[in-house]
Parts: sequence; structure tokens; C-alpha cells
Amino acid sequence: MNTLKNNVQLIGNLGKDIELTQLDSGNHLAKVTIATNERYTNKEGEIVNETQWHNLIAWGKKAEIMAQLLKKGNEVAVQGKLTHRSYEKDGTTKYISEVVVHDFLKITKMVDSPDSDS
Repeated sequence: MNTLKNNVQLIGNLGKDIELTQLDSGNHLAKVTIATNERYTNKEGEIVNETQWHNLIAWGKKAEIMAQLLKKGNEVAVQGKLTHRSYEKDGTTKYISEVVVHDFLKITKMVDSPDSDS
């Protein structure tokens, strides 16, 4: 049950190419955003498409592999944990939420092959 305490699962499209950084320690950090889309009908009967943007980060070998395999626009499933942090910029405290990626899966669509019957 411990894995259920802070578990996030998302399926969406990458909003940009992955930013891969090698830190002074030699460890790698990957940062990227993912867009999830939800479609629903509001009380007026109109179809509404709503997009939410989520910040993803990954560490170490996983960060390197993500940077090699994933590009802007790719559909991906991620599983990880939600984290929050803050930093100072121009005297103002900024807050950010991120999903630390534990696992990911690149989703590819199967394309029908043309008929081989001539």
C-alpha cells in the first residue's frame, strides 16, 4: 500500500524536447512538460476540450534514456510521484509542482499496412 500514497499516472503529449542536464556530480537531470487532454460536455451541452500542463523530471539513467527516446509531440505514459518545491526569483518566491518519473512508456500508434493483394 505504500506505493499508493504518492502515485501519479499520466498519459499525454510532450510539449517540447527534453532538456537534459549533466550536474557537477555527474548525475543527469531531464526536464520536460506533458499535456493531458480531457473532453467533457458542460451543462449547456457544449463539448469542452481542456488541456492541463504538467512538469516532469527524471534522474540518472532514466533521464538519459528518456532524452534519447522521446521528442516533442510524442505520446507517453508516465508513472511517478508528485513533488513540490520553491525558489526565489527577483525577490519573489516561486512555487512549482513536478512529477518525478519512475517509469515511462512511449506510445506508438499502429498504422495499417497497405493491402498486398494486387
